[in-house]
Amino acid sequence: MPAIAHAPGSRVWLLSTPRTSYALRLDDTDSPCHVHWGERLTLEQAEEIATRRIPELNSFEGRPPAGEELPVDGGARYGTPSLQVRYADGTRAFEWRHLGHEADPEAGTLRLRFRDRHYPFEVTLHYRVHDDSDVIERWTSLRNTGQDAGSTENAADTAHNAANPANAAVTLLRADSAAWSLPPREDYRHTHVTGQWAAENQLRRDRLPYGETVLTSRRGITGHHANPWLMVDAGDAGEEHGQVWSTALAWSGSWRITVQRSPDDRVGLTGGAGHDGTALVLAPGEEHTTPRLCGLYTDGGFGAASRAWHAYILGHVLPHPGEERPVLYNSWEATGFDVDEAGQQVLAARAAAIGAELFVMDDGWFGARRHDHAGLGDWTPSPARFPDGLGPLVKEVHRLGMKFGLWVEPEMVNPDSDLYRAHPDWVLHFPHRQRTELRNQLVLNLARPDVADWAYGWLTRLVGDNHIDFLKWDMNRPFSEAGWPDGPHGDPDRLWTAYVANLYDVIDRLRRDHPELRIEACSGGGGRVDLGILARTDQAWTSDNTDAADRLTIQHGYGQLYPARTMAAWVTDTPNQLTGRSVPLRYRFHVAMAGVLAIGGDLTAWSELELAEAATLVAEYKAVRHLVQHGALHRLRAPGDDGPAAVQYTAADGSEAVVLTWQRAPHFGLPRLPLRLAALDPAARYRDGQGTVHHGAVLRAHGLPLRLPAGDWASTLTHLVRAG
Repeated sequence: MPAIAHAPGSRVWLLSTPRTSYALRLDDTDSPCHVHWGERLTLEQAEEIATRRIPELNSFEGRPPAGEELPVDGGARYGTPSLQVRYADGTRAFEWRHLGHEADPEAGTLRLRFRDRHYPFEVTLHYRVHDDSDVIERWTSLRNTGQDAGSTENAADTAHNAANPANAAVTLLRADSAAWSLPPREDYRHTHVTGQWAAENQLRRDRLPYGETVLTSRRGITGHHANPWLMVDAGDAGEEHGQVWSTALAWSGSWRITVQRSPDDRVGLTGGAGHDGTALVLAPGEEHTTPRLCGLYTDGGFGAASRAWHAYILGHVLPHPGEERPVLYNSWEATGFDVDEAGQQVLAARAAAIGAELFVMDDGWFGARRHDHAGLGDWTPSPARFPDGLGPLVKEVHRLGMKFGLWVEPEMVNPDSDLYRAHPDWVLHFPHRQRTELRNQLVLNLARPDVADWAYGWLTRLVGDNHIDFLKWDMNRPFSEAGWPDGPHGDPDRLWTAYVANLYDVIDRLRRDHPELRIEACSGGGGRVDLGILARTDQAWTSDNTDAADRLTIQHGYGQLYPARTMAAWVTDTPNQLTGRSVPLRYRFHVAMAGVLAIGGDLTAWSELELAEAATLVAEYKAVRHLVQHGALHRLRAPGDDGPAAVQYTAADGSEAVVLTWQRAPHFGLPRLPLRLAALDPAARYRDGQGTVHHGAVLRAHGLPLRLPAGDWASTLTHLVRAG
């Protein structure tokens, strides 16, 4: 079946993925409407669904709040609009007029083009499917087709623009990427994550209330408090069974996803960039393209949904998906701001000795940076601490067999800095308003081309002149006073989108200059993790909270959508700096081994026994890293207070797997149930690390016997390899 199917003269389109289908149609007003999102259909079957009679409008209900591909503000629509437009004469409603479509079945793309029936404004709905994924990508292009002042209109445009001045702007009050509609079910449940700094990705799974539920960030970044994805099921889905519909937004600034459930149990959602109270002005001839809002359907439960998202991110989002991420050492918790060349070399030698492959020097290496009150923005090595620049340290790290990485925060400035004293107008600010400092810093207005060029300029010189292999790109506060006094007149909110566009452009240019450079996305931990930033970085700093017990919950929520290949996880010292909790080194390592393993403790304070144990555990991770970073995840047991938590990563061909198990504290009298494994070949036998051979069918049906050590904070890693 072709990826895109459409019969001549038909007003129905069918998009097909390996296991699912998505269908839409045009109604008699040319409004694009949803038909189907679920199991595979033929075009004939989709057309049958499309011909089913739609009930007439009730005078008090209007059009159903779900069921349109992009609900607009206009007509008898009273649900959440995806598109709100205001024209120069004050008219806000949009009326659809279909202009045509372009489909490329080989590329898996479909475009439906529309214009307003009266005003010079066009809307194009974009769809893309892939032959190896059930994820459907959707986005929208919006264009003001009015003529620039002084230009000559043709006769058709003259008539079309008669009621709107030829040079009039169009204001987008809301411009979501797409809307998704779900089939009717008796009940619904929604799954998402909430949290805060150092407590991100707290998984919530609750009955979907009637009315509108909004997930959002108004902070200019993706945010710690929510993440731009959502899953909906009928209340009966489990980890490995049941229908699940999910969406995820590829955007690294403010965003919102609104899911609505009507009294007659219709459910739809809409989402995109921006937040309430902001607008975007399109001048004549100007076009705005929204970020992708991707969707996925599966009947294999939440586990299948996660694995499908992971495969999509590895296959179609990450810039270098096939790479194995190196074991990283970061100096922050060892030194804080007390950074100098000699101390970093000592740490580097110890990191190399335990098997680290990438050494990252964190904050404190530049300008007058001795604390977080000064120096941010002055990106030259401190001459007192690095008298010969970064070169000698980088050379020594490379000599030790490691790559060299550096912490940077290009989007921020301390008021106590040479940069701010020279360019106080470069920060986000409003006239006659206080400039709110958080962490003693202000946000540089990256929407300004001169600021973006400045950031790109010093970054590319820093990386190139010093042979830097890796950047930890941090962003340690959200927006406030998001003003641009000398910015585009008549469009004060443009900075919200221009900022993110320029952020992406700076990173893209930097990576073109330095193809071997790898980047970690960070925003005070997990404050900027999304499909947009992952398209141009290689991993993400999951949370500033490195407590192993807390990390299990954080990593459980993170892995619902994002793969372990992107999840940076540190082993740090105890008592933990945030929680004061003490956890054995082995347990800390086993928790971090569920992602991209890194070490962040003060190695100069570790005993010889601890260093030896760490070296053994690093080697153990390297033996299974290919499975963790590229295998299929099965969440065997979720983290909780009772019983062990466990995850399994399995090779695509079922030839080997690794099982990580953690138990915080045993409880007398509770049964210790074996872990039933998944995705193994039932006809094969598997040998574990102790040499014991297990039948695949037995591991699947009766489970892996737990061999957890006695006492609190017990953990194990079991590597299973096909024996025949």
